[in-house]
Amino acid sequence: MTSQLPVDDRLASSGADRWRDPRLRPDERADALIPLMSLEEKLAQLVGLWVGADASGEGVAPHQTDMVEHIPPWSDAIRHGLGQLTRPFGTAPVDPVLGARSLAASQAQIVAASRFGIPAQVHEECLTGFAAWRATVYPAPLSWGAAFDPDLVQEMAGLIGRSMRAAGVHQGLAPVLDVTRDYRWGRTEETIGEDPYLVGTTGAAYVRGLELAGVVATLKHFAGYSASRGGRNLAPVPMGRRELADVILPPFEMALRLGGARSVMHSYAEIDGVPVAADEELLTEVLREQWGFDGVLVADYFAVRFLQSLHGVAADAGQAARLALRAGIDVELPTVDAYGAPLAAAVRSGAVPEALVDRALRRVLIQKIELGLLDEQWRELPADVDQLRLDDEAGQSVTLRLARQAVVLLRNQDGLLPLATDQRVALVGPVADDPMAMLGCYTFPAHVGVHYPEHGVGVEIPSLREALQRLHPQLRHVAGTGVTGDDTSGIAAAVEAATDADVCIVAVGDRAGMFGRGTSGEGCDAADLQLPGVQAELVRAVLATGTPVVLVVLSGRPYALGEEVADAGAIVQAFFPGQLGGQALAEVLTGEVNPSGRLPVSVPRHAGGLPGTYLAPTLGRRTQVSSVDPTPAFPFGHGLSYTTFEWSDAEVTGGPDSIGGGPVDWPVDGEVTVGVTVRNTGSRAGAEVVQLYLHDPVAQTTRPVVRLVGYARVPVQPGEAARVTFVVPADITSFTGVSGRRVIEPGDVQLRLGRSSDDPVASLALRLVGDEREVGHHRQLVSRVRVEPAGRATSGSRS
Repeated sequence: MTSQLPVDDRLASSGADRWRDPRLRPDERADALIPLMSLEEKLAQLVGLWVGADASGEGVAPHQTDMVEHIPPWSDAIRHGLGQLTRPFGTAPVDPVLGARSLAASQAQIVAASRFGIPAQVHEECLTGFAAWRATVYPAPLSWGAAFDPDLVQEMAGLIGRSMRAAGVHQGLAPVLDVTRDYRWGRTEETIGEDPYLVGTTGAAYVRGLELAGVVATLKHFAGYSASRGGRNLAPVPMGRRELADVILPPFEMALRLGGARSVMHSYAEIDGVPVAADEELLTEVLREQWGFDGVLVADYFAVRFLQSLHGVAADAGQAARLALRAGIDVELPTVDAYGAPLAAAVRSGAVPEALVDRALRRVLIQKIELGLLDEQWRELPADVDQLRLDDEAGQSVTLRLARQAVVLLRNQDGLLPLATDQRVALVGPVADDPMAMLGCYTFPAHVGVHYPEHGVGVEIPSLREALQRLHPQLRHVAGTGVTGDDTSGIAAAVEAATDADVCIVAVGDRAGMFGRGTSGEGCDAADLQLPGVQAELVRAVLATGTPVVLVVLSGRPYALGEEVADAGAIVQAFFPGQLGGQALAEVLTGEVNPSGRLPVSVPRHAGGLPGTYLAPTLGRRTQVSSVDPTPAFPFGHGLSYTTFEWSDAEVTGGPDSIGGGPVDWPVDGEVTVGVTVRNTGSRAGAEVVQLYLHDPVAQTTRPVVRLVGYARVPVQPGEAARVTFVVPADITSFTGVSGRRVIEPGDVQLRLGRSSDDPVASLALRLVGDEREVGHHRQLVSRVRVEPAGRATSGSRS
């Protein structure tokens, strides 16, 4: 059905409808329309509407009832137009075809009800796939990081975006670009990892996939959300501007410049006492004026009102709207509240200049024009809607490939894995036969579906037991304990099963949920990093049997794996690997798939103390001046394989003036080339992940001992070799100096090629030469990498 956008006859007769002229630039069309709109029509474009949002029951988020109980009736809410429709597929289970038809009907009503007939922009969650019933559920972002494969993440995002567009959705609220700083934070599962380079390159790839599919990617949460005190959700962030600039902000820069994201969602956080939702310096000066972002900045759900109700920097909703609008927030989500009547009253009283409303409105209209929503040929309903399928073979193939690549083999003593076909295998643990153990908090089944059990999960999700039993039919399974609670009555049966087996797999971990209804997820923060419930007691009891143990951790955060699991012969880590994660794990355990994942976060040794990431200066590591040793059990970047790799011929070449015999000269405005040969010396095909780290021993501010500046996933057949070459710009060595400016500082540095952040294979000496150089947002952000068979060149990819 084609939409005929109604225009007031007076406007048409006066020639004031040039905003409809597709020959004009989007900004020219927006500038032509804004003067024609009343204040109510303007504000209507700056709000979302959440139809069907629950205001009661156990599934409601804290404070949600306060926000949605006064939503106006549908006819009143749309009579002046509507900016966004919130989660028409992601609020309750709905058949995809019926949902698309219902959405089209709603859009037709919005077009017909208002004077200018502008459709709503529709947004949905899409962090682990289109958050809709019967849609493919992909691995959680920590698994993206573990795969070290941005190209595959981009392919996944493209599939997600195409399914969303086919259903009539325009905007996705993903990716999460928060760099995790404290694993106790419940939303660690939503992060890609603890390193800004890995997060930025992977996140930019996700953005490219979504945007190339025609869906607006929304970067979140800008910024600082993941650095809260104590790892508590929405807790204050005691972060300095240097940490913000060097650790937190770079992934957002990468996703904007390298991915082309058209939307940003601000963070709930307050940084040094200033809520981000009211931080004009961050949201306008940095994001727009310094970085040049010209897209739409949307509010995180209910966050505008939180300026009054939680942060206490506004006395009422009108003041909250004024602070948010002035800071740069264009659209209030998820539903009309402070940007409705309170903001209208503030504008009419003179407390808020209407120019601020027009500024936000212009951005919103430009984006809608770019999406085609103001064109006469715009269609509410895709032509092939009856063929709409959200979980197809292409999606299942990618989710399985990504899950396989994301499984991390942490330990494998005496070749305990892969399992032999004739072994008697016991499988114990609370997540061993739980399909939901594969899913993160923002998957549709965990986020929404749990409140509608009568509808079923919507997609097939084999548990680890189901998948493993297909390969080991004689498998014996005992749960032993629950994920939470203190019931130990089942441990004896687990011990018996382990005693009678040749090898025992102990599967422990998390169950994702919301606001305390899970052990991982939004609002499910941890007091320490001990396995939830009595799972650690189960592990100790099984280890005491003397039966060889394979510990499988299925979780949304890393848990402490120190002395208590020292006797485990093998340890496998998977971070919510998606709907086919059970199959991927079973294939790794049995050897059908050679593990190749690498840790995107360090695995701590101790449950207590302050968790710390690998990005620490010397005094942040083990020292003689503290009795607490923060050395992890397994470092960032670590992961094993069933084959072996030999690295050789590591070398670095610099600029034309470099002289042999000492450190290679590296001009502060130039680049160097680093190469290494990787040979598969084992008997089976595998993939090595070559990691490149920067070590800056002397600088004007303390620096991390090492930080990632490049990586390459390198598949190699047995007996064959590949040459990996990095071209590293000096810009990548930049950091925020004493003056607060980002600088490249001359002096000696090292580039270290390593299997992990703590396992260097080669250290290459360089000297940055020239005068100290200041760089900004347009600096080079990534190293270029090429992978080619040793001796002959092929095209490669960029990390």
